[in-house]
Amino acid sequence: MSAIPRFPFSAVVGHDDLRLALLLNAVHPRIGGVLVRGEKGTAKSTVVRALASLLPPLDVIADCRFGCDPQAADPQCPDGPHGSAATQRPAQLVELPVGATEDRLIGSLDLERALTEGVRAFQPGLLAAAHRGVLYVDEVNLLHDHLVDLLLDAAAMGRAHVEREGVSVSHAASFLLVGTMNPEEGELRPQLLDRFGLTVHVAASREVATRTEVVRRRLAFEADPAGFAARWADADAELAARIVVARARVDAVVLPDTELRRISALCASFDVDGMRADLVLARTAVAWRGAEAVAEADVEAAARLALPHRRRRDPFDEPGMAEDQLQQALTEAAEHADDGGDDEPPEGPDGGGQPPEGPTEPDGGADGGSEERSV
Repeated sequence: MSAIPRFPFSAVVGHDDLRLALLLNAVHPRIGGVLVRGEKGTAKSTVVRALASLLPPLDVIADCRFGCDPQAADPQCPDGPHGSAATQRPAQLVELPVGATEDRLIGSLDLERALTEGVRAFQPGLLAAAHRGVLYVDEVNLLHDHLVDLLLDAAAMGRAHVEREGVSVSHAASFLLVGTMNPEEGELRPQLLDRFGLTVHVAASREVATRTEVVRRRLAFEADPAGFAARWADADAELAARIVVARARVDAVVLPDTELRRISALCASFDVDGMRADLVLARTAVAWRGAEAVAEADVEAAARLALPHRRRRDPFDEPGMAEDQLQQALTEAAEHADDGGDDEPPEGPDGGGQPPEGPTEPDGGADGGSEERSV
């Protein structure tokens, strides 16, 4: 019996910022994932689940439970050393339930082998299953904080480290992290909010025509899921192809010093803590259009997704920022961007005035032009 198709990504009405944020992360997971905030009944879960169908299929080692790439197998993979047999499978959408335990998330001792063979072996958890795919956490604000910390650490490092009943395991865990939440049910701690790369607020449209079209499409899908999905197959296939192209040209996009100064000035203006905001904003700006070089419009668009949940605010204020705040910050940042870099660079180890070695251009890339609201 064939599975019921997911609602097509291209058939979603509205939610342009949400779709854009998801697609940018699909191209460049190092942006850090997406936190989707919104009232109940706004299709948050529908959009996230639809994304998985756009991701390109994966080449994996046939006998590897951790989804290793045949061309770049994880040297620390618990299932290694690997054979040469390879296969292909769709990218996985793994859902973490609110009531999940730590063992379910990171893995545990394989009791069956322990009892039958007397050996200590590792049973992979959801982090391993999500490797090279999507890890979706619905109602992330209701998840235990220590579990949120674990999955955010894995998402940031691209690896999961497990110490269980004498079993010590480290395996690759690179995935697109998406969390959804209804603010009415409680907020995330600021420290956890900051760990999500981008945040999007979604709400039901108050336009009658838009609401009518949402209901029309949903009813059509429920009446004939396969037929409805087939009608949108070409549009989804085009998006999927654009993701593949965007991934291939990630490293070719240039981040000029002018725009890097603009990014730093914006983050300083919003008084964000640490440097994570600067890095996320830079990667998102690079990924915005996939043009040869980042421009001011790219930085502004990225700021709308990367900064609202990071600005300093009173404890009981909701994350977000007013349009006039952003425009004022952009005006101030423009002065720094146009400044030819008069600030003295930090002295290097030899005292020669050279900045320390390190990357000057965050990698990123995506397709998208101004139909620029999508990749």
